[in-house]
Amino acid sequence: MTVAIIDYGSGNLRSAAKAFERVAGAERILVTAQADEVAAADRIVLPGVGAFADCLAGIEALPGMRDALEEAVRVAGRPFFGICVGMQLMASRGLEHGSHDGFGWIDGEVAHLEPADADLKVPHMGWNALALDRPHPVFAGVEDGAHCYFVHSYAFDVAEPVDRLAAVDHGGAVTAAVARDNMVGTQFHPEKSQQVGLAVIANFLAWRP
Repeated sequence: MTVAIIDYGSGNLRSAAKAFERVAGAERILVTAQADEVAAADRIVLPGVGAFADCLAGIEALPGMRDALEEAVRVAGRPFFGICVGMQLMASRGLEHGSHDGFGWIDGEVAHLEPADADLKVPHMGWNALALDRPHPVFAGVEDGAHCYFVHSYAFDVAEPVDRLAAVDHGGAVTAAVARDNMVGTQFHPEKSQQVGLAVIANFLAWRP
């Protein structure tokens, strides 16, 4: 089994790859910028650090990558994992530095965090406790209240509550994870979330949607 981690210039690529390699069994972890390798992979991971528009431009700059993602994820139904901005790109649009169309895989928009408590800082940075909305195989064994590591200024406001898998409290409920069909995404960084993050990665590698 091949797991393709897409290399489009995102900052956390190496640490994400190392986390997947740590828990991989027979899976081959392939860091790639080649659309044909992504199209042929059994599982696809899209990491992301930075601004929505910049990450989107990074994907668009790779010849054939957007089409490969659509074919592999939406048509062929391969398991997909978006991390941080990689999750946000699944949205209908992002509102960071203007309005930009996302992949449109999960309805909703990515908007600036506006905590109700003025004492809470943006970016939302550090450890926070998950509030799980519903069970999901990728979160098997992860307890409600488990702590994960976040660093972000924008959040995914999903249009349909059923698409939200988990939230955290940062002056209001903030989407921490989403899931639909063969797709899952986390706002938190599993590669920085110690044993909880490694458990989520291991579950994704074993997932059969």
